[in-house]
Amino acid sequence: APSAVMAEGSGSGGSGRGSPCPGPAPAFRRWEQLRRRAATPWARGLLAVAAGVGLLYAVLRVPVRLRDGLAAVTVFLSTLTPKFYFALTVTSSFISGLIFVFEWWHFRKYGTSFIEQVSVSHLRPLIGGAESSPPAPAAFSAGENEGSRQNVPECKVWRNPLNLFRGAEYSRYLWVTGKEPLTYYDMNLSAQDHQTFFTCDTDALRPSDTVMQKAWRERNPQARIKAAYQALELNNDCATAYVLLAEEEATTIVDAEKYFKQALKAGEMIYRKSQNCHSQSPQHEAQLRRDTNVLVYVKRRLAMCARKLGRIREAVKMMRDLMKEFPLLSMLNIHENLLEALLELQAYADVQAVLAKYDDISLPKSAAICYTAALLKARAVSERFSPETASKRGLSTAEINAVEAIHRAVEFNPHVPKYLLEMKSLVLPPEHILKRGDSEAVAYAFFHLQHWKRIEGALNLLHCTWEGTFRMIPYPLEKGHLFYPYPSCTETADRELLPTFHEVSVYPQKELPFFIHFTAGLCSFSAMLALLTHQFPELMVIFAKA
Repeated sequence: APSAVMAEGSGSGGSGRGSPCPGPAPAFRRWEQLRRRAATPWARGLLAVAAGVGLLYAVLRVPVRLRDGLAAVTVFLSTLTPKFYFALTVTSSFISGLIFVFEWWHFRKYGTSFIEQVSVSHLRPLIGGAESSPPAPAAFSAGENEGSRQNVPECKVWRNPLNLFRGAEYSRYLWVTGKEPLTYYDMNLSAQDHQTFFTCDTDALRPSDTVMQKAWRERNPQARIKAAYQALELNNDCATAYVLLAEEEATTIVDAEKYFKQALKAGEMIYRKSQNCHSQSPQHEAQLRRDTNVLVYVKRRLAMCARKLGRIREAVKMMRDLMKEFPLLSMLNIHENLLEALLELQAYADVQAVLAKYDDISLPKSAAICYTAALLKARAVSERFSPETASKRGLSTAEINAVEAIHRAVEFNPHVPKYLLEMKSLVLPPEHILKRGDSEAVAYAFFHLQHWKRIEGALNLLHCTWEGTFRMIPYPLEKGHLFYPYPSCTETADRELLPTFHEVSVYPQKELPFFIHFTAGLCSFSAMLALLTHQFPELMVIFAKA
């Protein structure tokens, strides 16, 4: 009805235009007629006959073309000389050898196959489209429980509690060997830590702190040292300036200790002033936190200087006093410094007391905690331990406890035993470590290897028992025994933290990718063909033609 009304309106307008164009109805009717005619039996028979004729033509014509193509190939091959086959096989062997060497280098450096990586990231979307991959884990909402959060492996980088001094230790290594002991990523993390610990919003009120705020952002060490001297010209009691000079300009531990003592004097004075006015405003509270961080850092480094200079009892006292004065700063892991100093004193009862407080199920673990606990239990049985005797009579209760402690430590960080047993060479520990990673293993073994050597038989017990851990955790990336599954992200982070000349320990060991085997086999096969072609050219030509 509406279309009829529109037609009438357009026809009675008297505008002189012709009749409206016909709509799609006639074309639709013609299509329906053709479809009905095609559905008749005679039309179907005609289509079947046409399809059969086309198929018969293809069956008869394709073999003829194939025969002609094979004849042309045969004529071409008959004209080839042995030199061509030799050049072909040598070129194929050379190219496949280059691919094999590149694949091997890429796997050793990055832990993945280059061809597989390119295939997955570039070729697969072009050929088959993007496959449905599991969604990336999103951030946890407030309603999720803590258990589900802990099941996700986390690769968090921590400040190394025993990190060395840049000027007195890292720089001396660079001067002697010409190798850079710290990576750019590691030093960048330290710069972020310094800006977090040693700066606050009120730095603009003090010109010296403003200069130091810029100094911590400088990449050039000489520029940082120059800025520290500028800050001291503005304020002779700038504690952070003395800290920077102690870390980077002092070339000996004695010089570093002198700078830290000046920083302690200035830091205590500023800290007392901040305590008196910290409740006045949020800015003053932030300033108190900053001054507290500076004071704790200076006292800790002074204790480390005393430890390095042989005044171990003084260092232990300073660390105990620091832990009592600031008990809430346990995240700085000062107890690991204390453990190492007590082991140097061979005060094993005091070490056990520290472990009793910090080796708790509710507290985060570390290689220092787990391996020190194993060392104390191994100390009780290692002197009389013999694998031959133990295999005959069995393990005693104390030996079982020691072996279980070693298995627990190895499960937490499986990289440490190779360094303790000197199966891998050590490098200077980085300023940041990844728990359960190779960087933590390097840092632990660098300071604690001497303590394991001091206890007779401890390394022998470790050598006889540490590999037994892997029988309890055949699939460490999927399920652990006493800890969460081993995180799969440690290799990538450790490569960023450790210097390039160090061979990063990988756990679990990865199998060689398929393309390394394939290119090695292809290179060997091509080389063998090239050799046979060179020695027996006529025979290989006959074989190729056949």
